[in-house]
Amino acid sequence: MDTVEAKKVLETALLCAHEPLSINDMKKLYMDNGEGESLVSAEAIKTMLEELRNDWVDKGIEIVCLSTGWRFQSRPEMKRYLERLNPEKPPKYSRATLETLAIIAYRQPVTRGDIEEIRGVTVNSQTIKMLEDRGWIEAIGHRDVPGRPALFATTKQFLDDLGLTSLDQLPPLQPVSKDGVQSSMLPEMQALQASLDSDAAAREEASPGSPPADPSAEQDGAAHAAPSNLPDVVNGDDPVDAGITDNEPSATAGEQAAEDAERAKQNKEPDDEPAQPT
Repeated sequence: MDTVEAKKVLETALLCAHEPLSINDMKKLYMDNGEGESLVSAEAIKTMLEELRNDWVDKGIEIVCLSTGWRFQSRPEMKRYLERLNPEKPPKYSRATLETLAIIAYRQPVTRGDIEEIRGVTVNSQTIKMLEDRGWIEAIGHRDVPGRPALFATTKQFLDDLGLTSLDQLPPLQPVSKDGVQSSMLPEMQALQASLDSDAAAREEASPGSPPADPSAEQDGAAHAAPSNLPDVVNGDDPVDAGITDNEPSATAGEQAAEDAERAKQNKEPDDEPAQPT
């Protein structure tokens, strides 16, 4: 297979893919019946990707590299036009949900008790479940303490939805002001919100691997559109998690450990308790 044909195959695969393709995925394009050695090396594929990036430099879509691979997506300046085809607003989440996500993103791996200690209130189980269903966080293990609480971390889907390739690209935390009360927003929340605002206005778009706000909705099309699926922080206005509250006072570390130990004896996880509405 000559270079021109190989490049055409690669371009077609990227345009038709419903999720980012890794280099290993692309190498399968050049295997006989999908098996054996690839006729095109990884270095040759990377070279073709750069050539395709230059070929599309004056078009409305571009090739980008994310944490899970490469894909075509619309350019930021096309966003306002594409939104006319899909005027739906991105889902809105409460401040409590986004604070929980920010703490996990910047302090991972963390337990539910760690989050409660930072926020000063208990974390509703539905908040954790919503972020897991969204594909932004996952349990990666358990802390070796009584009760064995789950350790949470962010996923590659979270990075893809922010247009990042690694956690190192998250905006740095800002130092707390001298009196520590100039803003009621956590530093993690401030940094993550700045990233959300920046990416939503510039380069972010809905990822096909991310669940839409309406579970029955499906995303079609090969090149991914510019409207962002990243959440807005709201104070009311019917956010999607409006029914989730976490206003109960947080337990101390000692009380939490004792509670976890008691629940462990009963073979009952802390998150098994139903959320208490306010």
